[in-house]
Amino acid sequence: MVKKEIEKKGYGSRWVWMVFALIVVFIAIAMSSKTSQKIASCPCSRGTPTYSGMVEDCCCDYETVDNLNEEVLNPSLQELVKTPFFRYFKAKLWCDCPFWPDDGMCKLRDCSVCECPISEFPESFKKPNRLSKNDLVCQEGKPQAAVDRTLDSKAFRGWTEIDNPWTNDDETDNDEMTYVNLQLNPERYTGFSGPSARRIWDAVYSENCPKYPSQESCQEEKILYKLISGLHSSISVHIAAEYLLDEAKNLWGQNLTLLYDRVLQYPDRVGNLYFTFLFVLRAVTKAADYLEQAEYDTGNPIEDLKTQSLMKQLLYNPKLQAACPVPFDEAKLWKGQSGPELKQNIQQQFRNISALMDCIGCEKCRLWGKLQVHGLGTALKILFSDDGRQNLGQTLQLQRNEVIGLMNLLNRLSESVEFVRKIGPTAERIIEGHPFSYKTLIRSWKRIQSYVLRT
Repeated sequence: MVKKEIEKKGYGSRWVWMVFALIVVFIAIAMSSKTSQKIASCPCSRGTPTYSGMVEDCCCDYETVDNLNEEVLNPSLQELVKTPFFRYFKAKLWCDCPFWPDDGMCKLRDCSVCECPISEFPESFKKPNRLSKNDLVCQEGKPQAAVDRTLDSKAFRGWTEIDNPWTNDDETDNDEMTYVNLQLNPERYTGFSGPSARRIWDAVYSENCPKYPSQESCQEEKILYKLISGLHSSISVHIAAEYLLDEAKNLWGQNLTLLYDRVLQYPDRVGNLYFTFLFVLRAVTKAADYLEQAEYDTGNPIEDLKTQSLMKQLLYNPKLQAACPVPFDEAKLWKGQSGPELKQNIQQQFRNISALMDCIGCEKCRLWGKLQVHGLGTALKILFSDDGRQNLGQTLQLQRNEVIGLMNLLNRLSESVEFVRKIGPTAERIIEGHPFSYKTLIRSWKRIQSYVLRT
């Protein structure tokens, strides 16, 4: 009927018909978007994850991980990272990229940080427990990609300064280091994307941990790839979980299409997320004696006691010890005559990945990239620096920043696993099963195109 009407008015061109069909598709996409938002907001639509069985190369199954994370790990970690000791991270945020000219700086206004003279900082900026986000008067533009440097100078006492052989940054205090309040700088969408962002990940994968480069690839090389892939998946999950849906209205929410496109449609990426979570959890539980006895001294006795109590509750939770006492078995690695050389090579690859974080053009993205790679390097240090000795609590030496990075990384991975558990099935149903889903629309458009070209 519509086609006859078009031909009747002299618009018989097949391209006019194709444009009309395209308009129909766009309308369907808009309807799908609205419907998706309604479905996502309905708690009754949540189902169970499609992943079952053992997490590859680990000693726990998906269901156990989900249950432990929901009941034990995620609630404890959420409280722990908000304490004064764990809310601050020390990093070099302004560094030259060691691999290519620093031409990839984020072009967004949000990525710049207004450097304020000391005289402009009100007294309340030194007391983060009384600081409101409305007090961030020194930053220009919208703050989602800029780093807030508000800190409490009392929180930085003691601890040894020992460089980690797995990471690139110098751990000692110097003028280049900046202390950042992580609670004022959450990891989420910043607008940093395009060629500059892809260049970082391309360098990480192609030059330092290609995906199973050959059939003869050793287990250690595969594990390095899975760790980076799992970290990449976690970062994508956080971007999708807190996405800027409407810049004009400053409306934030979940981007389920992005979640599906970057993570959910690739089962190996979800599996690698769980693997990285269990790998880091194994490092934390292996260093339990050390972490239990460490000094969490920030000058606030009440908060410091709370921090120590939360750490003990996490490390020695009976449910965790009963259900998944050894999340990952590191003893099987670095065996044979080539073990030491292989370890040294992979250690250098991870150091290169650590150095690549200085090439990230967005300051807030660089902060979280550095923190999480630093935390992963700390996990590697814990698991592979004891040479099989049993008295790790006596031989292990960690510095403050390593512990902060490690626990904040575990929390970020925990949040990602929880988000995938809760929202993943809904997102998959919307994208794959809805009558106006993305995949269905693409297939419909191809059928329309084929039909028009035949007529």
